[in-house]
Amino acid sequence: MDYKKLCEVYERLEQSAKRLQKTFIISEFLKSVHESDLGAIMLLLQGSLYPAADEHKIGVASKLLARAIAVASGVSHEGIITEWKKTGDLGIVSQHIISKKSQSTLSHQKLSVRKVFENLKKLAEIEGAGTVDRKIQLIAELLTSASPLEAKYICRTILGELRVGVGAGVLRDSIVWVNFGKQLKISYDPSTQEIGIPEREAYTAAVEAVQRGFDLSADWGMVAVQAQKGLKDIEKIPLAIGVPIKCMLAIKVSDIDSGFEEVGEPAAIEYKYDGLRLQIHKNGKKIRVFTRRLEDVTRQFPDVVDSVSRYARADSCILDSEAVGYDPKTRNYVPFQHISQRIKRKHDIELLAQKLPVEVNVFDILYLDGKNLIEEPFAERRKMLKKIIEASPRKIVLSRQLVTDDREKAQAFYEESLKAGNEGVMMKAPGAPYKPGARVGYMVKLKSMMETLDLVIVGAEWGEGKRSSWLSSFTLACESHGKYIEVGKVGTGIKEKEEQGGVTFAELTALLKPLIIEEKGTSVRVRPRVIVEVSYEEIQKSPTYGSGYALRFPRVVRLREDKSEVSSLALVERLYKEQKKT
Repeated sequence: MDYKKLCEVYERLEQSAKRLQKTFIISEFLKSVHESDLGAIMLLLQGSLYPAADEHKIGVASKLLARAIAVASGVSHEGIITEWKKTGDLGIVSQHIISKKSQSTLSHQKLSVRKVFENLKKLAEIEGAGTVDRKIQLIAELLTSASPLEAKYICRTILGELRVGVGAGVLRDSIVWVNFGKQLKISYDPSTQEIGIPEREAYTAAVEAVQRGFDLSADWGMVAVQAQKGLKDIEKIPLAIGVPIKCMLAIKVSDIDSGFEEVGEPAAIEYKYDGLRLQIHKNGKKIRVFTRRLEDVTRQFPDVVDSVSRYARADSCILDSEAVGYDPKTRNYVPFQHISQRIKRKHDIELLAQKLPVEVNVFDILYLDGKNLIEEPFAERRKMLKKIIEASPRKIVLSRQLVTDDREKAQAFYEESLKAGNEGVMMKAPGAPYKPGARVGYMVKLKSMMETLDLVIVGAEWGEGKRSSWLSSFTLACESHGKYIEVGKVGTGIKEKEEQGGVTFAELTALLKPLIIEEKGTSVRVRPRVIVEVSYEEIQKSPTYGSGYALRFPRVVRLREDKSEVSSLALVERLYKEQKKT
């Protein structure tokens, strides 16, 4: 397939803010995609080259890309930078520059999806001497062959900034529409943007099957290929050792009674630890460790690998757990923020593991010695855990659990967890299956503090005086239909010195500087990559921000490098409505 056709789809998606319209655009486009291109197309629609669990990174920063555009176009590097500062988008810059140069300097050739996809993947594989120059040359060769529109999206894909607002829900529904739309009698009128789904029950079943396929594979390409064969073929997507799956998520409740209402009676109640959620895959002697973002952090947690190797008595298994940090001197648990720095560490890993050790608290098992367990009742999965985990305090243990229908005992257990320094408790339905990636009523969480929000930083201000070398006053955004919309600014809860504990201005600045895409005076815009947990006193209506809401007295609680999910506008709206009015 010609890459230009995909770029034309990008343009239509970028111009639409409607979820149904985006779904229609993609589903119509997928009708013309050959199976051999389908895997690459599904990744490129997300602005990606690899599935989420793949460790490969393109490794091209904005400044390097600017140099490549200069080489391809013949325009000076300074000229490219000047244009970039005006627009804040190197994709637009390359489109504009190449459009002006196309008739005199550049000779366009037809680019196929496969060629663009494979060439961009080479960027992640280039290593050794002359890496920077080789990457610049590879990008320049693509841009020289590209039309202005193709150049725009090649650059945006390289930077991971597609800006077309395609979320997981749109991709899922597009797969359903294109493969099962006819048999489900789905109708959509682009002019009125009205959808008709007469077979609602069957439609829901198809959506759930496609979602489950992704939750087990984390690969929309694989799901799309299987969906072409039929609904039953999606169900054949296996749970595989070494391929991380989406974690089951919990609904938040306000008290013990609400928890029982959601999960039923009796409930399995467990400590809610303030740690890092880890999914651990063991296959013989090979052990891999993944975060809830599906990132492979095996290398960063050699102590976890050692504990599982020694104390998990199974040939193969997939464990769901929480790694909780503790002080090696006092042996007391410490807040998550103390161990979060281990996630990105590349050097002195063994030393940091000794300085910031973790205890693995295992609370679920999804696979054991060749058997998929996610449809087994939670109580049965817990029994299997007891058989295979040899508890070793401050190495690996089972999560502390109480099974009861007694409100007083449950409340006492909750207070006991808080006293031990935990966040609260989890309440689970003993008879429930494991639902990857879903927030269902099988599991709820009860915390002592008000509900916080996980928001992404999209902008900041350079500080003044002693903070002049740091970014501060961070602009926050929530998620709505695959796009990020602003919901306020935050400058409190961030420390000046590392020894004060918690996230520092220096740490946030180091994370955000490589992500800067636009600078105007002291203000910067950054790629939405850094997520922070934020508390607040109140949510208010506000015309200042695109969300229509603002946070009153927001405060950064901690950096969430373990998370990829950003709180939705729907959640902000719900919390606003639930606020007690005085």
